[in-house]
Amino acid sequence: MKKLLFYLSLVLLVLSSSSMAQDESVSGDSTEVFLIDSFITPELPHTFRLTFYTSDSCKSRVVMAGKYEFIVSSNYAEEHKAEIDLTDLEFDSTDIPFVVYVENKDGKTSRSEDFEVAYPVDNQASEVQQGGSSLLMMCCFGGVIFGLPSPGYVTWGGKSYFSLTKEIPILSLVTNNYKYPVGYFSVEYSYIFQLIQEERNFLRFGYKHIFQLPYLEYVSPGINVFTNLGGFNGISPELSVGFFKLYDIFTFYTKYRYNFKPGQAGSDFHEIMLGIYSGFFTFHLNL
Repeated sequence: MKKLLFYLSLVLLVLSSSSMAQDESVSGDSTEVFLIDSFITPELPHTFRLTFYTSDSCKSRVVMAGKYEFIVSSNYAEEHKAEIDLTDLEFDSTDIPFVVYVENKDGKTSRSEDFEVAYPVDNQASEVQQGGSSLLMMCCFGGVIFGLPSPGYVTWGGKSYFSLTKEIPILSLVTNNYKYPVGYFSVEYSYIFQLIQEERNFLRFGYKHIFQLPYLEYVSPGINVFTNLGGFNGISPELSVGFFKLYDIFTFYTKYRYNFKPGQAGSDFHEIMLGIYSGFFTFHLNL
């Protein structure tokens, strides 16, 4: 256990140093753009839906593929939303670059980082594929909104168990034009099958920090406190890896978690699980 905690601490230290270096490179004079949501609807007519926040009240516009410009907010605001019909537009690639420009009340213009949004691939010979794509998106929304749990594999005392866990992000911390929050606070409920009644249910509260990587979506170390509401209380460090995004809203991830009750030998157990993360339905706090 001590070795595991040491390695987790080492990972946190290295990644924190990298994050601080990135933060130092961001200019404090410009208005920051915090991208919350960007995707193109799979059904016709294709519509580009964009949501972002700014660190100051601004007017805003978006430029797609370097040639199509649209007004997002004509009045000064901190929250910006747009729905843009793409029916008559032509693009050279299914990965469409776009940039957000904002102008504050002092007349100073700032530019966001370069973003991309995926254009749905139409199949005119088969409406079934489009229906399946829409159904997949609905299932993803349903999983996040209505509580579809994440399946997990648990080892405890030399035995293996199956578990279901539902994590609900409550508060996300956003800054520095990141695609993902810097971190978020969450509440979780887990049910472990085949254990005795007193040890089946676990409630967790925790914080997860997100580090974006060039070849993966993110790596996210975290720390939780847990209870079974029956006197078994402990700590659970964890590490998640986000592999790929679905519709620019959901991220498929895998997670490893180590659970233990301090001072009680034989109380530790391990979890590996798969899930879908979205920070779209949480409260956001700009740092």
